[in-house]
Amino acid sequence: MIYLLLCLAILAEVIATSALKASDSFTKLGPSIILVVGYAVAFYLLSVVMRSMPTGLAYAIWAGLGVVLISLYGYFFANEKLDAAACIGMSLIVAGVVVINVFSKTVSH
Repeated sequence: MIYLLLCLAILAEVIATSALKASDSFTKLGPSIILVVGYAVAFYLLSVVMRSMPTGLAYAIWAGLGVVLISLYGYFFANEKLDAAACIGMSLIVAGVVVINVFSKTVSH
């Protein structure tokens, strides 16, 4: 259940970050509302997750997967290019999250 909440928090953060660019510095109402609500939901869910997951672990997963997902959003929907170095770096981020979750003693299995 805790990982589901973390995934929902990450998804809300990615939606909010996507709306950040579309809000045009808070000059467009619709994207600005999505941005504020998205970040509010994301941080609330993250705070719930941190009740039972170590802060460093929760933030590592949050940041790592958030970077990858927002980069994929940019590539597929905002016409932002990813070069080989970016793809390799994101692969290393995902590998790091997997290593933490599979091998770290801080994660309850």
